[in-house]
Amino acid sequence: MALLDEAIEASGGLAHWTGLKRFSLQLSIQGALLSRAGHAKRFKNIVAEGSTRSQLVRFSGFAEPGESGLYQPDSVTIEDASGNVLRTWREPHRALRDQAESTTWDELHFIFLCGFSVWNYLMTPFILSHPDTTVEELPPWQEANQLWRRLKVTFPPGVTTHSPVQTFYFDASGLQRRVDHALLDTQVAHYSWAHQAFGRVVIPTLRRSLALKTDGTVVRSPALLEVEIFDATFD
Repeated sequence: MALLDEAIEASGGLAHWTGLKRFSLQLSIQGALLSRAGHAKRFKNIVAEGSTRSQLVRFSGFAEPGESGLYQPDSVTIEDASGNVLRTWREPHRALRDQAESTTWDELHFIFLCGFSVWNYLMTPFILSHPDTTVEELPPWQEANQLWRRLKVTFPPGVTTHSPVQTFYFDASGLQRRVDHALLDTQVAHYSWAHQAFGRVVIPTLRRSLALKTDGTVVRSPALLEVEIFDATFD
């Protein structure tokens, strides 16, 4: 069985996944990217609800009661309890590249970053089976005392993700343990562990993005992003 097939089966199987439409998470998102902008505690103990079939995530619990932030690839909005748009940001995927270094980040920036990050995290490995995605198995990788198998993945232009080309690492059980990609202007090693089954879907409940030096050495501290999932439902 090919590595991608093993990974998909270990995470719950493609047949089950394709029957799902929505997800809901209770989670916390922290890390140096948020703390440097003064948002160290804004995204702790939040709820993320979204679609498994399109890039859409709604966050609640980070702002005033009743307010929520909606991520979509072409727009980010903050809405009140009645659905009225309080703030909006159009074409954030283009503007973020120009503003990454020169602009002080606010909630809209982090809704965009957390939105496409969380969506991609949850969709892996299933999204790798998309017919327009190119997958190539690379030689295995020694990580501490474990041998992890790897996939080089090239995403199609229609998927908003961290970078077009990424390297995914899977342990002996077929569970994803690391992915190398760009995060803004930094190359990172994004580790994932503490996998749990929610219904029939197996996901990592702990994640950490660490910077990579030019020689490939992992910078263990500080973590750029840290994600902890407390509970999840899929239907």
